[in-house]
Amino acid sequence: MLDILTVVLPVFLVTGAGYLAAWRGLFAASAVDGLMIFTQKFAIPCLLFSGVASLDLGAEFDPALLVAYYTGSTVNFALGLLGARFLFGRPWPDCVAIGFVPLFANSVLLGLPITERAYGADALAANFAIISIHAAYCYLLGITTMEIVKSHGAGGLATVRLVLGAIFRNALMIGIALGFIVNLSGVAVPGILQEALDLMIRAALPAALFGLGGILYRYRPEGDLTIVAFICALALFAHPAIALALGSGPAGLSDAQLRSAVVTAAMAPGVNSYLFANMYGVARRVAATAVLAGTALSVISVTLWIAILP
Repeated sequence: MLDILTVVLPVFLVTGAGYLAAWRGLFAASAVDGLMIFTQKFAIPCLLFSGVASLDLGAEFDPALLVAYYTGSTVNFALGLLGARFLFGRPWPDCVAIGFVPLFANSVLLGLPITERAYGADALAANFAIISIHAAYCYLLGITTMEIVKSHGAGGLATVRLVLGAIFRNALMIGIALGFIVNLSGVAVPGILQEALDLMIRAALPAALFGLGGILYRYRPEGDLTIVAFICALALFAHPAIALALGSGPAGLSDAQLRSAVVTAAMAPGVNSYLFANMYGVARRVAATAVLAGTALSVISVTLWIAILP
């Protein structure tokens, strides 16, 4: 267990360093925003582009892998939504935003570096397959449900436009889409361009983790602790448990696929959870606190899941 903790802890120490720097005023809020713009709009899209462009789609884009992972995501969304309504008595729009929090795992900023440290860079292929539809699936489910709940007279076409706009304004999705185009077309990335991409890629995850710490500093814990605990239980334990049960059972995943599915499922809620709540102006305090609490608790939970895995 101690060996596993030494694999996981450095990722969170970098995030903690960013949190500490923001807390002590050594890293201004504007600097945090600039760093996150660099990582999320430039460096990480390069990482995802390169990862998807080099995927063996026939081998790695396995429907069984996606079913094992996204069944847990969908169950989490439903349980979060219904629990918020019938256990905590929240209004329906709040319930959708609360359900979105355990739906949207931090598959990139935490999932990629932890999987890489635990199993090596060659183990990331299944992660990229999961991530390739992550934002699209989560936003499609969340926005469609929210628009149905709100029912402000927007027709089906308006909802489709809203969903597509949220997905394709996302730089991560643009990087993934371009990666698929290169992969499917068989066009080789020129060597000089690939070297430039590699420089961006090497900066992506460490910078993003440090910036994530600065972002989390803004989300100070505030009330609603019972519902936050409920969300964290879904995100950190229910989702990976479902992925493990399906992956090692009916889905019949390989060890490498199972590791990627479970480790990605075990990640804390991503910052997009708060962005979704903020987009609709509902349950923002719950979403922000759950992102912060889940990230802190995942130091322990991820260590336990890695210990369980083959």
